[in-house]
This record gives sequence, C-alpha cells and structure tokens, in this order.
Amino acid sequence: MTMKQFDAAVIGGGPGGYVAGIRLAQLGLKSAIIEKNRLGGVCLTVGCIPSKALISASKLVEAIRRGESMGINVGAVGVDMRRMQQWKNGIVDKLVGGIASLCKGNKVEVIQGTARFKNNEELEVSGGITVRAKHFIVATGSRPVQLKGFEFGERVLSSTEALALSEVPPRLAVLGGGYIGLELGTMYAKLGSRVTVVEMMDQLLPGFDPEVVRVVAQKLRKHNVTTHVKTKATKLERSKDGIQLTIQSGDKTDVIEADYLLVTVGRRPNSDNLGLDGAGVKVDTQGFILVDKQMRTSVGNIYAVGDVVGNPMLAHKASKEAEVVAEVIAGRPSELDYRALPAVVFTDPEIATVGLGEKEAQAEGHRTIVGKFPFAANGRALSVNESDGFVKIVLDENTKEIMGVQIVGPDASDLIAEAALGMEMGSDAEDLALTIHAHPTLSEALMEAAKVALGDAVHVLKPMSSERLRSTSS
Repeated sequence: MTMKQFDAAVIGGGPGGYVAGIRLAQLGLKSAIIEKNRLGGVCLTVGCIPSKALISASKLVEAIRRGESMGINVGAVGVDMRRMQQWKNGIVDKLVGGIASLCKGNKVEVIQGTARFKNNEELEVSGGITVRAKHFIVATGSRPVQLKGFEFGERVLSSTEALALSEVPPRLAVLGGGYIGLELGTMYAKLGSRVTVVEMMDQLLPGFDPEVVRVVAQKLRKHNVTTHVKTKATKLERSKDGIQLTIQSGDKTDVIEADYLLVTVGRRPNSDNLGLDGAGVKVDTQGFILVDKQMRTSVGNIYAVGDVVGNPMLAHKASKEAEVVAEVIAGRPSELDYRALPAVVFTDPEIATVGLGEKEAQAEGHRTIVGKFPFAANGRALSVNESDGFVKIVLDENTKEIMGVQIVGPDASDLIAEAALGMEMGSDAEDLALTIHAHPTLSEALMEAAKVALGDAVHVLKPMSSERLRSTSS
C-alpha cells in the first residue's frame, strides 16, 4: 500500500475537478486529482466539446446546401462520418493533452484510478494507493439516466454513443426533448437523418420561455424533424436492424420505426460508490450532494462541485464553483453567486439565457418591462442569412435594472456574455442602450432591445414600445 499526502485532493478530473486542482496549486497548496478515465471529464471527452464539434460540422453542411439562395452553386454535399469522427477526436485529444500539460506545469499530481472515502481524512484509490489530505473536493459529475425497458444497449444510445457513430443513421428516434436531445437530433437531421423527437411534457425544452422555444420548433420543422409533445413512450422492441418505439398521446397510440433510439431523459449524479456515508457526507433523495454557498458539504473539510451537487448541470458552473472552493480552502473570503449564470442550448437557432425570465421576475415581486428586438430587423443577421429569433430583455419597471436576458438566434452563445457582464456589474437598461455598438453586428440587437424596453426604439415601430410590452406583462 502506497501512502500519498496532500493539502487537498480532488476526486474527478472534469471541468470542476481539474480547475480545482490547478487553482489550489496556484494558491500555494499541494494538490492532487484522482481520475479514473481521461482528464477533461464528460464535458471534454464525450459531451460539450465533441458535440459542439459535430454540431459545427453539421451547420457547415447546411450552410453549403443553402448557398444556392446566395448565388453559390456547389452541387451535392457528401458526409464522410468516419473522417468527421477522426476530426472530432483530434480536437478532444488536443484539449485533453492541454489539460495534462497545465496540471504538470502547475505541479498538480494526477493519479489514475477510482477513489472511495475510508473516512473524512483518507481515500482509498484503486491500485493500492491511500490518499490522505486536509481537504477533499468531490467533482465526480453525472451520467445519463436509464429508463426501465429502454436501457442502453443494442440499438439504444446514450449521448456518449450518439457522438461516436461511424455512420449517419437514416432514421433516428429521440426520447426526450430537452437540450441534449434537441442538440444531437438537430445535428443528425442536418447530416441527413430523418429524426423524430418524443417529449412527455407539454413543450420541447421544458423550463424555457415558450416564446423562445417556438422559434426553435419552427426551425425543426424546416429540417423535417417530427416532434411529439405530451407524449409517452410505452414500449420498445429491438432487432439487429433497428427499433420500434410505441408512443401514446392521450388515447392515440402510434409506432415509430428507426435505426437507433437516442435516450436523453436527464442525468443522475455520480455520488454512489464513493463511500460518502462512511465519511458523513449527506445527499438528497436523488443522490445530489448537499452543499452551502461555499460548496462545503455536511462535513467541514469535504467540498463538492459540478453536476454532483445538482442543477443546472453546466461545465462553466462547475469551473466557477471549483475556483470558489479553492479560494475558500486557501483562506480567502469567497462564495457562489449564480445571479449572472448564463445557459446555452446549441440548437438551430441557438438559445442563450441569463438571469430571470419575465414570469420568474414577476414571481419574485418585480413589476417588469420587456423589450424585444427581432434579428429580422438586424442588418448583420440578414447578411449572414440567419435572421430567425430575437433578443428579449426583462427590466424592473422602477429601477430599470436588468433582471434577465433571453436570446434565440445566430451566435446567441457568444452574445449572452455581454448581458451576463452587464448583470454582474449591476447595469441598468440605459447603460446597455447608451453603449455604442459597432455596425453592422449581431450585438446591436442587445442595444436595440434595451431601447425598446425604454421606449426609445428607432429600428422597430412604436407598437413594440415599452408601454405596450408593460401592459402585456403586468
């Protein structure tokens, strides 16, 4: 048995774990990361990065096919999925190697293996290693939820397998209309699959602003994606050639035939098999680790970050939590504030949000003003042939403080950063409206939405003024 001693040890090398390990070292603590697979975790190896690479490729395929409308004649576009997978894997390998170099450069020891708490002072790591530390950080992430009767296996995919297919399936059924299902479903539809999405809730992307979701739903229809909402999957039959999925909506029953079924009905925390009970760490009924604003668990020297502590399950949330924990352990006064936490869905068009939606702000007691500006009135959006969607800004009527921003449209994932910065700085709508934005750019839509909310709109007609929007939101 080998004994290793550290100031702090991190279980998991994903976007929470590796950031925690590096930041601890930068703050002068001797740190280690225990990872059973590859550095980067789900996000880098089988999640965020590979999915966005394939989504980017599919978007290029679609853009080439749409080039005719701009006077560009290319002809038939072919997709070599094996080469696309090689390209995607190359990106992943490069980033994994980069994290390893960062750990080495910061003198963070990376231990390969599976860890389990012996008590709140020691970990037992596979391979005959005992890790003793003053502080521990659990950053073990999450895994896809399996449904009884729809278990992963022959012809039934989780997101991990769906990102590794060596062929574009002619027919793909997707069980779950959340962000993962729609991202991957849209990607395969653009590459040539006939996609059918089944969602049991009353809208796709449950929890998002219905007005935002409608834009994405309309675009899905343009990609010939069939969607079923308020629909349950009741039976699955598999064969070596495909699947038959029985669905039910009210009294109506139907059967979907496809080559594969992608199941994306949520994720569950990787909190089991860690020996948390023996260490005294409390979890909720779903297995999520309970933490305070400093990410401290029920045991004073054990912390947890990322998916394992609950929603929203976002890589950037995990990284920020990791930075806070490292600072707390180093004795700095730090805690989490999620007020300006953005979220992005890489559908077509993209969705990005930060802060509160209109109804959420009203539920918190705010009288709201809403400003909305369509990308159809934005010169840059028209010039790049992507004019679906809008920017929507929610203000407190009295203070004009920005309560939240929702964007559905081109490059929403990048545009939301300006809104997040404004909220982090406590900006009001006038700050955003008075900021001179370069023309022609997509970012002008944020400025214009603020002007709409303030009643100063120039590039939309007066019926879109704040007075009308206030009357509909009160």
